[in-house]
Amino acid sequence: MEEILQKLVDHGIQLLPAAELTTHFVFERDGFIALVERRNNGFGNAGAPGLLCPQGMAQLIWRQEQAFFVTKGFERKASQEEVEKLRSFDQDLKKSLSK
Repeated sequence: MEEILQKLVDHGIQLLPAAELTTHFVFERDGFIALVERRNNGFGNAGAPGLLCPQGMAQLIWRQEQAFFVTKGFERKASQEEVEKLRSFDQDLKKSLSK
């Protein structure tokens, strides 16, 4: 567990407080978040990452060649830089959680 936490810190990924969530942890970097299953002995699988927005988490979707962040009551275009940062966050989170 300590090794995983150190990997998360090394990748600049932080754990957000979310007491209302009893089944998942919320990890964040650069305004992007992902839910990770809570397991008795630590962390489980990571879900798809998204953009932290006032409505919660907006998922990245593609419409032809254009990327958008979308959730109920929120939609905006995603820049190429945001897409790259989101993918990098996802990869670093999964690397950090692997043993």
